[in-house]
Amino acid sequence: MSNSLTFIILLSDIIALGVGVFAGKYIFKKSFDQKEKDAQDRASEIIRNAEQSAENIKKDRILEAKEKYLRLKTEFEEESNKKRVILQTNEQKLKQREQSLQQTVEQNKRREHELEALKNNLNGQLETATKKREEAEKMLSQQVSQLEKLANLTADQAREQLVDALKAEADTRAGSYVKSAMEEARLTATKEAKKIVIETIQRTAAEHAIENCVSVFNIENDDIKGKIIGREGRNIRALEAATGVEIIVDDTPEAIVISGFDPVRREIARLALHRLVQDGRIHPARIEEVVAKTRKNIDDEIVEIGERTVIDMGIHGLHPELVKMIGRMRFRSSYGQNLLQHSREVAKLCATMASELGLNTKLAKRAGLLHDIGKVWPEESDLPHAILGMELAKKFKENPEVCNAIGAHHDEIEMTSILSPIIQVCDAISGSRPGARREMMESYIQRLRDLENMAMSFDGVEKCYAIQAGRELRVIIDADNVSDEKAGMLSFDISQKIEKEMQYPGQIKITVIREMRSVAYAR
Repeated sequence: MSNSLTFIILLSDIIALGVGVFAGKYIFKKSFDQKEKDAQDRASEIIRNAEQSAENIKKDRILEAKEKYLRLKTEFEEESNKKRVILQTNEQKLKQREQSLQQTVEQNKRREHELEALKNNLNGQLETATKKREEAEKMLSQQVSQLEKLANLTADQAREQLVDALKAEADTRAGSYVKSAMEEARLTATKEAKKIVIETIQRTAAEHAIENCVSVFNIENDDIKGKIIGREGRNIRALEAATGVEIIVDDTPEAIVISGFDPVRREIARLALHRLVQDGRIHPARIEEVVAKTRKNIDDEIVEIGERTVIDMGIHGLHPELVKMIGRMRFRSSYGQNLLQHSREVAKLCATMASELGLNTKLAKRAGLLHDIGKVWPEESDLPHAILGMELAKKFKENPEVCNAIGAHHDEIEMTSILSPIIQVCDAISGSRPGARREMMESYIQRLRDLENMAMSFDGVEKCYAIQAGRELRVIIDADNVSDEKAGMLSFDISQKIEKEMQYPGQIKITVIREMRSVAYAR
């Protein structure tokens, strides 16, 4: 019984297993068929998409090929049209040139016929003139022969006697004319010169100012001096560094002294001090700011003064740099005479004198106003102010006569224009007028003596001469005791000693002359 039950159970398990296997196989086959169908569907879709993409790409390529074909066709047609137009134009030009050449050939043929006719005409006239000349020469020779028989002289002898007589008469008349002209000039030259100079001086009037190398800044009380000096002197050092002048704060009541050779810097320092004292804020940063603003204002004022001066003088066409230098003259003095007023006076004197002499007054006035511009050139230069002024005038395209007058007014170069001596004379008149310059005769002579004595103190110096109002010092040395190398060092040593021990305006040229003389006697 138990075995039957076991068999039944085992049989049921086998049946269940078979049913399960069959069911699994059926399910697997059904799933596989579904996946195979899905794969076929995806493959078909991919194929369709690929065919569609290929078709689109084919269409795009066809369109691009058509567009490129149309573009190339258009470019080819345009290029062809251009070449066709050029060919047509060239054909027209060739036709025109061919017509012009034909016309030229025809004109040349007509001219050849005209020239041939003219040549024949000239040949006929030449033959006629030749015959007439031969007849005239024959008649002239006959007349000369008759005259020679009558005068018992040949033609050459008669010609020489006539020429000698005319020469003698001309010499006599010329001598008498020159003598009378010289006598008249000698009688009237001095009188006319005095008249021109006196009238020129009397017709010129100008204001004059006396300026030194020192400016005085007035203050209300001495407490301000402490603020200007600052802690440990930092304010006054900053002010001196910014302006380039020396500021002297001493026991002088209610005054501060500003010292410096450059009057523009002194004016900047004075105005900057005035603004700082009014503001009350005095420290290095504020000092630099105020000095910078003041310098800009002074530069603008210089340009304004220059423009106003040239307008007042009626001078036009000056270069802006020359106008600016004219404005700088207002702050420059020469021997105590304000340089701008001096130049204005010289310009008026020159214009008046040129007018009296019948010369160009505009050029004379221009040269007179510019004759001292070399003194206000802001850069350092070893040239004399006259030569420097001439170079500046040439640089800024001034008239050659004006340039020569500027360079020659102290005889540094040769005078090549009639304006040059006029500028020199008017400069001397303006400077030598009593009261124009503060330097008295005694101090002037003493300065020249000191200059000569200083040079004579060196060994080997035989003679020394101060010339050109102390602007040049000529030193003659003993050639036996001083060599050429030592002569060069001597000029440098003298210049250094003058710079250290003397005060003078402008510059002094030191010329050392070493002359070797060999003397022998024939007895």
